[in-house]
Parts: sequence; structure tokens; C-alpha cells
Amino acid sequence: MVKKTAAELSSNPKTKTNVFTSLSIAPNQVFRGAGIIEQAMKNMASLGERPLVVGGSRTLDFVKNQLQPLFNKHQLTVSSATYNPDCSEVSLAELKNKVAQDRADLIIGVGGGKAMDTAKLLGYKSQLPVVTIPTSAATCAAWTALSNIYSDEGAFQYDVALDRCPDLLILDYNLIETAPKRTLVAGIGDAIAKWYEASVSSGSSTSTLIIAAVQQARVLRDLLFQKSAAALESPGGEDWREVVDATVLLAGVIGGLGGAACRTVAAHAVHNGLTHIAAAHDALHGEKVAYGILVQLRLEEMVQNNQLAASARQQLLKFYAEIGLPTSLEALGLENVTLAELRQAAEIACHPDSDIHRLPFSVSPEQLMAAMVSTTLPGEASRSVSSVVSED
Repeated sequence: MVKKTAAELSSNPKTKTNVFTSLSIAPNQVFRGAGIIEQAMKNMASLGERPLVVGGSRTLDFVKNQLQPLFNKHQLTVSSATYNPDCSEVSLAELKNKVAQDRADLIIGVGGGKAMDTAKLLGYKSQLPVVTIPTSAATCAAWTALSNIYSDEGAFQYDVALDRCPDLLILDYNLIETAPKRTLVAGIGDAIAKWYEASVSSGSSTSTLIIAAVQQARVLRDLLFQKSAAALESPGGEDWREVVDATVLLAGVIGGLGGAACRTVAAHAVHNGLTHIAAAHDALHGEKVAYGILVQLRLEEMVQNNQLAASARQQLLKFYAEIGLPTSLEALGLENVTLAELRQAAEIACHPDSDIHRLPFSVSPEQLMAAMVSTTLPGEASRSVSSVVSED
């Protein structure tokens, strides 16, 4: 189930007006560069003297071995805690107790998207400043004023709009470069969704900031088309840095400017549904979102006989093949998914509160299931199927 705050609902394109009750566009400070963590430590230390570092178990080993000497240099009294098993209500309650126990006055999130989400929401609930240090470029979570909540088993539950972006974001290229290549590929999939979702939900908006967000989403898409393959071939190079900036920073800017109206449509709704299938948990967030873009385009083909969507899907299939993004359920590791599991995922994605309903047409679970199993359909076959659907 997806819950939305009043602020999010006020920017829903289905409402008569788009009113921003508050703007959370960007972190207060952003440090980026190779080996930039040490330079940013002074700014981090100005935010608190007793930080609680939140991350996964492997990340906390990195903190102990690499960051602890820097903390000591700035006389910070550091404690740490894992968010395991997930960014869930249970984990957050335990972490809030840890904040009180250690008298923490600063939250530092180190790791991937779930570490970022946990740290941001913990800071929000504890009314403490937040620093984010992403260890991969798999999402824009280090930037945004949003946290996703999952069950202890990893199934998406709802999102929480926060009152501000992190106080400090540290994007260290040297650290990002140590992450597996797959994480940047996933980040490309998550980021490129901004265009396909924002253009559908908000392409006709007359709001200045939403227009700006949609146009930046177009720029982001084009940049990723142009530079992703070269970036993945040369980690640490100029194109690689530009793509990292695109997935972590520019994608976050778009969400900040456009708000909920530009944030998600069907691609992320499909991701949310898939998280309720245990076998899908091995797929990264951006991989599921990338597949969800193809599903969204199939829906536009099937329901609207939209040939632009058909062409966009064929273009994405070639791009995905070039950089290694999944194009089907089988590619996500779901070749053995049961009909019951697929239906459950589709029903969750079509829940009345789901962002899939930002599409300009109604979608049933049956239609969504049909789209989910036909993402790789060739263009000619797709057109004939779409024509039949449109005539019914």
C-alpha cells in the first residue's frame, strides 16, 4: 500500500491545482570529487559531535577501516548501527532507541539506497541533521527528501515525504568506483525512468517548476543515451563521472523540482509490486524500475495504440542490451514466477493509491499482467496486438 502526505497529494496532477506547500529541492551542501570525503569532514563535524553511522554490515566494516581515522582526527565520538533486515518500521524503531541510548546528535548514512532512506527517515524522526555518503551510483536516494519503507522481508510498503533534503551529501568518486559495475547500470535504469514517467504524468503541466523538471528529465535521458556505454567501459573516466553525476545528482534535482507529480508513474509502481515476489529480491531497485519502463510503454501501446511508445520501447530494448539492463521477467531472474505471484504483484501495482494511476488511462491488473509478459515483443507484432486491444 502506498501512503502519501498532504503535500504530495497537493501536487497530484489529478487535482485541480499544483500547490507546493514547501520545496525540498537539494541538500544544503554537496561535496563531489575524487577523495573528497576528507575535505568534507570539517563540514560534517560542524553538524554534530556524536554521529550515529547507519549502513549495512559490509559498509560498516568500511567505515571502521577507512572513515574512523578521519572521525578521530575531528574528535567525533562515533557509534554505528545496521539497518538490517531492511529499511522497515521495526529497524527504524530499534535505530531510534539507539539514537537515544548513544545521545547521537547527527545521523550519517553510508551505503546504498536503503541505507540512505533509513538514515534520512531516522534523522527526520529524531529531528537531527543528516549526512549521506553513497557507496554506489545505483539511485538518487542520497539527494532526495523521500524515504521508502519496506517490510522486514523486503516488500515495499509506502513512502514518506520528508521536510528537507539531507544537510550534506558527499559524493566521492573514488568510493563510487569501488562498487560493482552492476550498481551503476542499475542507477542508469532508475535515472532514465525520470523522462518516461515525468513526460506522461506532467508533460502537459503549465507549472514553471514542473516544466523545468520535465525538460531536465529529457536532458538526463539524452545524456544517458549518449554517455552510458562509454562510461561503463572506462570507470573513473570523464564520461563515467558525468553518468555518476546524472544518476545521483541530476535525477535528484528532477524529483526536487517536480515533486510527486514528476516522481513516479507505472515504472516504479511495477517495481513496488515486484518486491512482493521473494525471487525478485536479488534484482536491484534500478533493474526492476528499468523493466517497469518497458511495461509502462507496453501499456501505452496496448491501451492507446501509441506508436511513439512502441518506438520508444524498441529504442530502449537496444539500449538495455548494450549496457546490460533486464528486458523481461526472465532477465530479472523470474523465469519460474507463478501466475499467482504475478497476479499479486500486478494487484499491488494497481492498488487505488498507486502512482500507476498517473497514467492518462485506467489500468487493470489483467492488462498489467499482459504488459509484464510482453516487454520484448517485436515492433510489428506489438502493433497488431495493440490494434486488436484498441478495437475491443
